[in-house]
Amino acid sequence: MVSCLLLRGLLAGILAGLLAAGFSFLAGEPSIERAIAVETAMEQAAAQPSEPEIVSRSVQRGSGLLTAYIVYGAAVGGLFSLVFALAYGRVNGFDPKALSALLAFAGFVAMALVPELKYPANPPAIGAPETIGARTALYFAMLAISLLAMILAATLALAFSARLGSWNGALVAAAVFVAVAGIAALALPPVDEIPVNFPASVLWNFRLASIGARAVLWAALGLTFGGMTQIWLRGGTPGRA
Repeated sequence: MVSCLLLRGLLAGILAGLLAAGFSFLAGEPSIERAIAVETAMEQAAAQPSEPEIVSRSVQRGSGLLTAYIVYGAAVGGLFSLVFALAYGRVNGFDPKALSALLAFAGFVAMALVPELKYPANPPAIGAPETIGARTALYFAMLAISLLAMILAATLALAFSARLGSWNGALVAAAVFVAVAGIAALALPPVDEIPVNFPASVLWNFRLASIGARAVLWAALGLTFGGMTQIWLRGGTPGRA
Protein backbone atom coordinates (compact mmCIF):
# COMPACT_ATOMS: atom_id res chain seq x y z
CA MET A 1 0.00 0.00 0.00
CA VAL A 2 2.77 2.44 0.91
CA SER A 3 4.51 1.98 -2.44
CA CYS A 4 1.26 2.68 -4.31
CA LEU A 5 0.67 5.81 -2.23
CA LEU A 6 4.27 6.91 -2.81
CA LEU A 7 3.84 6.61 -6.57
CA ARG A 8 0.66 8.69 -6.45
CA GLY A 9 2.39 11.23 -4.24
CA LEU A 10 5.25 11.59 -6.71
CA LEU A 11 2.85 11.99 -9.65
CA ALA A 12 0.69 14.49 -7.78
CA GLY A 13 3.79 16.38 -6.67
CA ILE A 14 5.12 16.64 -10.21
CA LEU A 15 1.77 17.94 -11.47
CA ALA A 16 1.62 20.40 -8.57
CA GLY A 17 5.16 21.54 -9.36
CA LEU A 18 4.21 22.19 -12.99
CA LEU A 19 1.23 24.30 -11.94
CA ALA A 20 3.29 26.20 -9.37
CA ALA A 21 6.00 26.87 -11.96
CA GLY A 22 3.41 28.27 -14.34
CA PHE A 23 2.00 30.51 -11.64
CA SER A 24 5.47 31.67 -10.62
CA PHE A 25 6.38 32.44 -14.23
CA LEU A 26 3.24 34.51 -14.82
CA ALA A 27 3.00 36.23 -11.42
CA GLY A 28 6.58 36.35 -10.17
CA GLU A 29 8.85 36.89 -13.15
CA PRO A 30 7.64 40.44 -13.92
CA SER A 31 8.55 41.49 -10.37
CA ILE A 32 11.96 39.83 -10.66
CA GLU A 33 12.67 41.67 -13.91
CA ARG A 34 11.73 44.98 -12.29
CA ALA A 35 13.87 44.17 -9.25
CA ILE A 36 16.85 43.36 -11.47
CA ALA A 37 16.38 46.69 -13.26
CA VAL A 38 16.35 48.47 -9.89
CA GLU A 39 19.48 46.59 -8.81
CA THR A 40 21.28 47.52 -12.02
CA ALA A 41 20.33 51.18 -11.62
CA MET A 42 21.57 51.16 -8.02
CA GLU A 43 24.91 49.64 -9.06
CA GLN A 44 25.34 52.19 -11.84
CA ALA A 45 24.50 55.06 -9.50
CA ALA A 46 27.11 53.81 -7.01
CA ALA A 47 29.64 53.16 -9.80
CA GLN A 48 29.83 49.50 -8.80
CA PRO A 49 30.56 46.75 -11.31
CA SER A 50 27.72 44.33 -11.96
CA GLU A 51 28.13 40.80 -10.65
CA PRO A 52 28.83 38.21 -13.36
CA GLU A 53 25.77 36.25 -14.48
CA ILE A 54 26.54 32.61 -13.74
CA VAL A 55 23.21 31.37 -15.09
CA SER A 56 21.46 33.37 -17.78
CA ARG A 57 18.07 34.88 -17.11
CA SER A 58 16.54 32.90 -19.98
CA VAL A 59 17.59 29.66 -18.26
CA GLN A 60 16.53 30.92 -14.81
CA ARG A 61 13.04 31.90 -15.92
CA GLY A 62 12.60 28.89 -18.23
CA SER A 63 14.08 25.44 -17.74
CA GLY A 64 15.65 26.35 -14.39
CA LEU A 65 12.34 27.46 -12.87
CA LEU A 66 10.51 24.44 -14.27
CA THR A 67 13.12 21.94 -13.09
CA ALA A 68 13.29 23.44 -9.60
CA TYR A 69 9.54 23.25 -9.06
CA ILE A 70 9.23 19.73 -10.51
CA VAL A 71 12.00 18.41 -8.25
CA TYR A 72 10.58 20.24 -5.24
CA GLY A 73 7.04 19.08 -6.02
CA ALA A 74 8.14 15.46 -6.40
CA ALA A 75 10.04 15.58 -3.10
CA VAL A 76 7.14 17.16 -1.23
CA GLY A 77 4.69 14.77 -2.87
CA GLY A 78 6.71 11.75 -1.79
CA LEU A 79 6.90 12.93 1.82
CA PHE A 80 3.22 13.89 1.70
CA SER A 81 2.23 10.36 0.68
CA LEU A 82 4.18 8.89 3.60
CA VAL A 83 2.47 11.24 6.05
CA PHE A 84 -0.89 10.31 4.51
CA ALA A 85 -0.10 6.60 4.92
CA LEU A 86 0.72 7.22 8.58
CA ALA A 87 -2.42 9.25 9.23
CA TYR A 88 -4.97 7.27 7.19
CA GLY A 89 -7.15 5.19 9.46
CA ARG A 90 -6.00 7.04 12.56
CA VAL A 91 -8.12 10.14 11.86
CA ASN A 92 -11.79 9.31 12.21
CA GLY A 93 -14.43 10.90 10.02
CA PHE A 94 -12.16 11.74 7.06
CA ASP A 95 -12.29 10.04 3.68
CA PRO A 96 -9.09 10.07 1.56
CA LYS A 97 -9.94 13.32 -0.23
CA ALA A 98 -10.81 15.16 2.98
CA LEU A 99 -7.72 13.85 4.78
CA SER A 100 -5.50 14.79 1.85
CA ALA A 101 -6.93 18.31 1.79
CA LEU A 102 -6.46 18.65 5.55
CA LEU A 103 -2.84 17.47 5.38
CA ALA A 104 -2.13 19.79 2.46
CA PHE A 105 -3.55 22.75 4.37
CA ALA A 106 -1.47 21.87 7.42
CA GLY A 107 1.62 21.46 5.26
CA PHE A 108 1.09 24.83 3.61
CA VAL A 109 0.65 26.58 6.95
CA ALA A 110 3.65 24.90 8.60
CA MET A 111 6.10 24.82 5.69
CA ALA A 112 5.17 27.93 3.71
CA LEU A 113 2.90 30.46 5.41
CA VAL A 114 4.43 30.69 8.90
CA PRO A 115 8.10 30.83 7.77
CA GLU A 116 7.18 33.38 5.11
CA LEU A 117 5.39 35.60 7.63
CA LYS A 118 8.57 35.78 9.72
CA TYR A 119 11.16 35.79 6.94
CA PRO A 120 9.42 36.67 3.66
CA ALA A 121 11.08 36.07 0.32
CA ASN A 122 13.03 38.95 -1.19
CA PRO A 123 13.69 39.74 -4.86
CA PRO A 124 17.11 40.70 -6.27
CA ALA A 125 18.70 43.91 -4.89
CA ILE A 126 17.62 43.06 -1.34
CA GLY A 127 19.97 41.42 1.12
CA ALA A 128 23.71 41.73 1.60
CA PRO A 129 25.82 38.84 0.22
CA GLU A 130 27.73 38.53 3.50
CA THR A 131 24.54 37.85 5.48
CA ILE A 132 23.06 35.17 3.23
CA GLY A 133 24.30 32.35 5.46
CA ALA A 134 22.78 33.86 8.60
CA ARG A 135 19.51 34.65 6.84
CA THR A 136 19.24 31.12 5.45
CA ALA A 137 19.92 29.60 8.87
CA LEU A 138 17.24 31.76 10.49
CA TYR A 139 14.70 30.82 7.83
CA PHE A 140 15.33 27.10 8.24
CA ALA A 141 15.21 27.46 12.03
CA MET A 142 11.75 29.02 11.73
CA LEU A 143 10.73 26.32 9.26
CA ALA A 144 11.88 23.53 11.58
CA ILE A 145 10.11 25.03 14.61
CA SER A 146 6.91 25.54 12.62
CA LEU A 147 6.97 21.95 11.36
CA LEU A 148 7.64 20.53 14.84
CA ALA A 149 4.85 22.71 16.24
CA MET A 150 2.45 21.31 13.63
CA ILE A 151 3.46 17.73 14.50
CA LEU A 152 2.91 18.49 18.19
CA ALA A 153 -0.46 20.07 17.44
CA ALA A 154 -1.57 17.08 15.37
CA THR A 155 -0.54 14.69 18.15
CA LEU A 156 -2.45 16.71 20.72
CA ALA A 157 -5.49 16.90 18.45
CA LEU A 158 -5.70 13.11 18.32
CA ALA A 159 -5.24 12.85 22.08
CA PHE A 160 -7.72 15.54 23.07
CA SER A 161 -10.38 14.60 20.52
CA ALA A 162 -11.10 11.40 22.44
CA ARG A 163 -11.71 13.41 25.62
CA LEU A 164 -13.10 16.73 24.42
CA GLY A 165 -14.58 15.90 21.04
CA SER A 166 -13.20 16.54 17.57
CA TRP A 167 -14.02 20.26 17.47
CA ASN A 168 -12.60 21.11 20.89
CA GLY A 169 -9.57 18.93 20.28
CA ALA A 170 -8.89 20.77 17.03
CA LEU A 171 -9.21 24.13 18.80
CA VAL A 172 -6.71 23.09 21.47
CA ALA A 173 -4.28 21.86 18.81
CA ALA A 174 -4.61 25.09 16.82
CA ALA A 175 -4.00 27.16 19.94
CA VAL A 176 -0.85 25.16 20.74
CA PHE A 177 0.47 25.60 17.21
CA VAL A 178 -0.18 29.36 17.18
CA ALA A 179 1.43 29.74 20.61
CA VAL A 180 4.59 27.77 19.78
CA ALA A 181 5.04 29.32 16.34
CA GLY A 182 4.26 32.80 17.67
CA ILE A 183 6.78 32.54 20.51
CA ALA A 184 9.43 31.32 18.07
CA ALA A 185 8.71 34.17 15.67
CA LEU A 186 9.07 36.71 18.48
CA ALA A 187 12.24 35.08 19.81
CA LEU A 188 14.10 34.82 16.51
CA PRO A 189 15.84 38.03 15.39
CA PRO A 190 14.31 40.08 12.57
CA VAL A 191 15.98 40.57 9.19
CA ASP A 192 15.48 43.96 7.53
CA GLU A 193 17.83 44.76 4.66
CA ILE A 194 15.41 46.50 2.29
CA PRO A 195 16.95 49.60 0.67
CA VAL A 196 15.06 52.79 1.44
CA ASN A 197 14.53 53.57 -2.25
CA PHE A 198 13.36 50.11 -3.30
CA PRO A 199 9.86 50.24 -4.89
CA ALA A 200 7.28 48.93 -2.43
CA SER A 201 5.03 47.63 -5.21
CA VAL A 202 7.80 45.42 -6.60
CA LEU A 203 8.53 43.97 -3.17
CA TRP A 204 4.84 43.42 -2.40
CA ASN A 205 4.07 41.77 -5.75
CA PHE A 206 7.12 39.52 -5.49
CA ARG A 207 6.21 38.32 -2.02
CA LEU A 208 2.60 37.71 -3.02
CA ALA A 209 3.78 35.69 -6.03
CA SER A 210 6.16 33.71 -3.83
CA ILE A 211 3.54 32.68 -1.28
CA GLY A 212 0.97 32.26 -4.06
CA ALA A 213 3.16 29.73 -5.87
CA ARG A 214 3.45 27.68 -2.69
CA ALA A 215 -0.31 27.89 -2.17
CA VAL A 216 -0.90 26.62 -5.71
CA LEU A 217 1.54 23.76 -5.16
CA TRP A 218 0.02 22.59 -1.88
CA ALA A 219 -3.57 22.99 -3.10
CA ALA A 220 -2.86 21.06 -6.30
CA LEU A 221 -1.00 18.38 -4.35
CA GLY A 222 -3.79 17.90 -1.82
CA LEU A 223 -6.59 17.81 -4.38
CA THR A 224 -4.79 15.65 -6.95
CA PHE A 225 -3.41 13.14 -4.47
CA GLY A 226 -6.72 12.94 -2.63
CA GLY A 227 -8.65 12.32 -5.82
CA MET A 228 -6.29 9.64 -7.14
CA THR A 229 -6.05 7.93 -3.77
CA GLN A 230 -9.79 7.87 -3.16
CA ILE A 231 -10.45 6.31 -6.56
CA TRP A 232 -7.77 3.68 -5.88
CA LEU A 233 -8.91 2.87 -2.34
CA ARG A 234 -12.53 2.62 -3.43
CA GLY A 235 -11.74 0.02 -6.08
CA GLY A 236 -10.67 2.17 -9.01
CA THR A 237 -14.19 3.24 -10.00
CA PRO A 238 -14.71 7.04 -10.06
CA GLY A 239 -18.41 6.70 -9.49
CA ARG A 240 -17.83 4.98 -6.16
CA ALA A 241 -15.48 7.73 -4.82
